[in-house]
Amino acid sequence: MREPKNTYLSDYRPPSHHITHCELVFDIFDEKTIVSNTMKILALDKENRSLLLNGKGLELLSLKCNGIEIDTESYLQNDTGLKLLNLPADPCTISVVTAIYPKQNTNLEGLYVSGDIYCTQNEPEGFRRISYFLDRPDNMTVFTTTVIADRERFPILLSNGNMIEKGSVGDARHFVKWHDPFVKPSYLFALVAGDLDVFSDSFVTSSRRSVDLNIYVDKGNRHRCSYAMRSLKAAMKWDEKEYGREYDLDVYNIVAVDSFNMGAMENKGLNIFNSHYVLADEEHATDQDFMGIESVIAHEYFHNWTGNRITCRDWFQLTLKEGLTVFRDQCFSADMNSPVVQRIKDVKMLQQRQFAEDAGPTAHPVKPDHYIEINNFYTATVYEKGAEVIRMLHTFMGPEKFRRGMDRYFILFDGQAVRTEDFIFALTQDCRIDIEQFKLWYTQERTPVLYVDEKYDAENREYTLYLTQIIPKSVEGKEQKPYLA
Repeated sequence: MREPKNTYLSDYRPPSHHITHCELVFDIFDEKTIVSNTMKILALDKENRSLLLNGKGLELLSLKCNGIEIDTESYLQNDTGLKLLNLPADPCTISVVTAIYPKQNTNLEGLYVSGDIYCTQNEPEGFRRISYFLDRPDNMTVFTTTVIADRERFPILLSNGNMIEKGSVGDARHFVKWHDPFVKPSYLFALVAGDLDVFSDSFVTSSRRSVDLNIYVDKGNRHRCSYAMRSLKAAMKWDEKEYGREYDLDVYNIVAVDSFNMGAMENKGLNIFNSHYVLADEEHATDQDFMGIESVIAHEYFHNWTGNRITCRDWFQLTLKEGLTVFRDQCFSADMNSPVVQRIKDVKMLQQRQFAEDAGPTAHPVKPDHYIEINNFYTATVYEKGAEVIRMLHTFMGPEKFRRGMDRYFILFDGQAVRTEDFIFALTQDCRIDIEQFKLWYTQERTPVLYVDEKYDAENREYTLYLTQIIPKSVEGKEQKPYLA
């Protein structure tokens, strides 16, 4: 049996090429889907003439460079990807056509069928099951997507960005074309095709742009959408007020269906949820149900800036988007409801879930330095402890300096894939706290314990506090450093 292989942060290397633009055409048929992928590729390392494109479970039908068929001696293909051997040093266009089989996709990554709905889940590495691509978060691309399917069975065809064209293909089929003008990594690509109901509204941004809002649901669930829509509009307004972040597309679509295999996903302009998390019958749902809907809708919306417009350089930086966005959705929920109740709820969850995780054999830092399987790091440590680390920074800095630091972060790194170090650099330029020592919160595991002793000298009227940090050893038994010297 093969030993599991670790992936290490120290082994990170930037890509040798950049896919600047990607035009996708999905031709959906009953038994298979034909995916035509045209990529504009720019060489970042002129000396490197080869490029490995990730791919799993793909049937290769055609492969061209600048319109000319690539001969079989100029590429290598295996079950994990496609290696192009003799790419031009100048910018070029690679066109690859593959067949995929969504009905047989039991991995539920990439494009799959559940019930009568075609749906995607690409975080963290699902896009490689759709087409050959640089399926890594630091390759940020402008996507244009055309979806073609049977008009009667799939009247709703959705993807990222703004709809720019639609029409008929013969008598029975139709197409919709979507364009997302903002660069994004492939894990944020999304596609949904099905026969769905829709609940629609609109939102006027601070710059007076009107944004169309749509929640697509399974037939019969339209009456359960109103609270989710109100929560979305409240989140949009709050992000403008608290962070100066205005929504950037003409339309914001949500799909909330029973068949989605994950809880929620922040794909750019097309959030996808399991309906359990966002739909409620207002006559029967509890206050806790409504608070949960409000929180999860806001969380995925806030990712538009903290996760999408600025994303992770690599998956070791996962808390960069998740810890930060959890902090933001906690603050939003506190403002929408009771700050005290929200804080009690957040601390209770931290103690019950994250403290237990930190005390066990799977304890890991907020920013791990290695993994076997990245899916194993979607944890309370990365999310909730990551949010608490940012809350400490907010407390040290105060709200005004924190807001200025966030503004700087958005200005410096918009459209980029960055690291937690970049976030802390932007955030703390006006702050005098010991950042180097503080960074240990990202790289050490376990929960520190703080002992407090007190002494009062009545004669001199002096009250003294004695604070002692107890820093547990790591999972591997190594000594760890104090968080405050």
